[in-house]
Amino acid sequence: MKSKVKFAILFILVIAVLLVVPNISNAATTATDEESLNSAIQSVEDGGTVELQNNITVTKPIVIQKQVTIDGKGFTVSGSTDWTSTSGNQTMFTAQLSAAKLTLKNIDLNNGPKYGVQAYDGGSVILNNVSITGFRYGGVLVNGGYVEVIDLHLGENGTGANNGIEIDKGAAATNNPTLVMNGTLTSDATENVVRVAENGSLTSFIISNTESTTNKIFLAGESLVLTDENNNIVSETTVPSKVTGTTTGTKQVIVTIINGDETNRITVDEGATLTEDMIKSHVIVPEGYEIDGYFTDESFTNSFDFNSKIDVNTTIYVRTAEIKAPVTPEPEEEVKDEVPDTGIEDYTGIAVLAILFALGSMMIISRKK
Repeated sequence: MKSKVKFAILFILVIAVLLVVPNISNAATTATDEESLNSAIQSVEDGGTVELQNNITVTKPIVIQKQVTIDGKGFTVSGSTDWTSTSGNQTMFTAQLSAAKLTLKNIDLNNGPKYGVQAYDGGSVILNNVSITGFRYGGVLVNGGYVEVIDLHLGENGTGANNGIEIDKGAAATNNPTLVMNGTLTSDATENVVRVAENGSLTSFIISNTESTTNKIFLAGESLVLTDENNNIVSETTVPSKVTGTTTGTKQVIVTIINGDETNRITVDEGATLTEDMIKSHVIVPEGYEIDGYFTDESFTNSFDFNSKIDVNTTIYVRTAEIKAPVTPEPEEEVKDEVPDTGIEDYTGIAVLAILFALGSMMIISRKK
């Protein structure tokens, strides 16, 4: 009997240990400086999490070759002025090759000689509540890898011109780049928020938008555009002629709405028709004015046909006119009767005739006498 009790207790202890071990193995590993950050990334199990407990300055690139989440807990990783290059790679964080999946969340990346983060040749990067600013080449490099944007803010990145997210493919990469919008993308600059590299080995890339994403990235003709929640174009860049882009969902065209000095650009589904209400929602009409027509030319001679399908990029000119107050006719002035109202009719004319008749009669009688 005692042996059965001992066996039962041992069995319970074994089960308890088995239940606790996974929790221990999945517990977050912490980092307080560059050395402990690199050590934590190397030691954490595949799929594990590294949590920052302090702002950290790094002096060389960090290459990820496993599945790992780095939770910044609101802290910042900054590049040192004493940066050391590693095999030509000077990006702060790199997810390298198909086994690598780096999730960055609740973290700021500041200052570096090249890019803040890159997904290289099959590597995956997920950006969730991440801010990237101050990198010389650009904020994010989709270098033959996969990048998903959930919540990303881009400060000023690049020298001479902004370079937010760059889509490219290195000469040694074998995979084509993919960029997925799954949330919000904001930027301190409006030019080159998302751009396709002109040089290099890139020939094709893929763009995808989830149904719930706030910002979207579209291919519209020869342009790559970033839009807000109302389909207003936030940023637009030209896709090099040698590169072919593929996007999921309906193809888009650009509609440019010009109202005086104000220009607004939106995207609509290719083949769609527009409505007056849709155009009005993107036009600011000054107080005291109203829309007086929609035209296809700046001279306002050809009216826009709202029944026509939009198959190519289209420009609509909006004419406004001052609202004129309705003219109310003044009431006719009533002619005032100056004769006192005595209630007695005016018989002056008859009286005069009677007097003349009497005088005439008297003269005739006088002659007869």
